Amino acid sequence: MNELINLKDQLRIIPLEHYVFLCIILFSIGVMGVLLRRNMIIVFLSIELMLNSINLLAVTFSVYHNDASGQAFVFFVMVVAAAEVAVGLAMLVLIFRNIKSVDINALNHLKW
Repeated sequence: MNELINLKDQLRIIPLEHYVFLCIILFSIGVMGVLLRRNMIIVFLSIELMLNSINLLAVTFSVYHNDASGQAFVFFVMVVAAAEVAVGLAMLVLIFRNIKSVDINALNHLKW
């Protein structure tokens, strides 16, 4: 029990604002990856980066406020992210089989 208290105190050495700033930077990199890149794999990775920045922020606030609900929320977000990866990669494989490219602009060939 004493080790757990020491761990929480160690996490609180870094100010909360630093965690928030890091999460803002990670989320912004993810948004730029989604908006500027045309490769579907990089778009999926950017979405995962955004979800992980939200998870880091939820865990940070959970530790700073001594409330475990943020950590429980992170568990559910990770389950949704895993499902998104499974479905997204299945779609990616099917699209690559049809048009031999993972470029988002090449999806125009799939129109009726």
